[in-house]
Amino acid sequence: MTPFTSPASDAARQAFATKPRALVDKVTTVADAVARLVNDGDYFCSGGFGSNRIPTAVLHEILRQGKQNLGFAGHTATHDFEILCAGNRTGRGRTLAKVDISYVLGLEARGLSPHARRVIQSGDVDTQEWSNYALALRFAAAAVGVPFAVTRSMQGTDTFSRSSAKSIPCPFTGEQLVAVPALYPDVAAIHVHEADRYGNCRFKGTSVADIDLARAAKRLIITCERLVPHDEMRRNPHATQIPFLCVDAVCEVPFGSYPGNMPGEYFSDEDHLKQWLTAEQDEERFKAFLEEYVYGVTDFAKYIDKCGGLRRLQALRQREVLVGDTA
Repeated sequence: MTPFTSPASDAARQAFATKPRALVDKVTTVADAVARLVNDGDYFCSGGFGSNRIPTAVLHEILRQGKQNLGFAGHTATHDFEILCAGNRTGRGRTLAKVDISYVLGLEARGLSPHARRVIQSGDVDTQEWSNYALALRFAAAAVGVPFAVTRSMQGTDTFSRSSAKSIPCPFTGEQLVAVPALYPDVAAIHVHEADRYGNCRFKGTSVADIDLARAAKRLIITCERLVPHDEMRRNPHATQIPFLCVDAVCEVPFGSYPGNMPGEYFSDEDHLKQWLTAEQDEERFKAFLEEYVYGVTDFAKYIDKCGGLRRLQALRQREVLVGDTA
């Protein structure tokens, strides 16, 4: 198989060389960031882990703006993949055209996404398969600017045969290893706890592959719980995990991982995630659900209002804080 994206490091480095090195104010709206930075046919990546720290506002806006034929890295993707799949087979074209799969469809203990399953089983989307580790290695290779990484993962499995990985001998020992191609996304979105207006970011909890993803993506949209002064970032510079050099847009989106969770901030809305899964069981009911909650609202703030507003979010924040205090 041929990788969905070119692993050529020299071409990627040329794209990175065009990014501004100056401290430029990058604060904008989610609608503007998606309109400018996400193009039809792009390969897109979503940060976070499962329903933890996901850039929900960007995902909804991709649907509202009708972006088409995207590639997607399904690395520890649950509700984010569920959202993008909503743009397929619901009468609004085809949001997803190709997916590198390591973990999708399942929302962990919540169950499988019926609609995402329909989309994958329809054959409407081209897929390749990877282990979670192998897909993370692909970001790591891109982050350091090389065309592939080497691992033992996937050898002798059906996952290997359904991927574009290659079996190669070690040039030093002759051992048989697996080469996985670097993954340079056209655009990625990552949700963080804090960012300054130039794009310096910090977040709590597990990073998964986000630090590498930020350096691998040719364009990067950051959504944050809150904007902080640049001087605050300078006072504690070693806490910056994503530097401004990687970032193209900064959008302040309080509760931006909702209905997912945000470490130390708020718990996931299990009732609303169940609503998604229940609505998906019937295609017509799901279309009506999307019209009400995604296409029928103008922005993410209006979506949150529909889901219970500040009162609901305060309850989720209290649950996160109280659980943390008693752990």
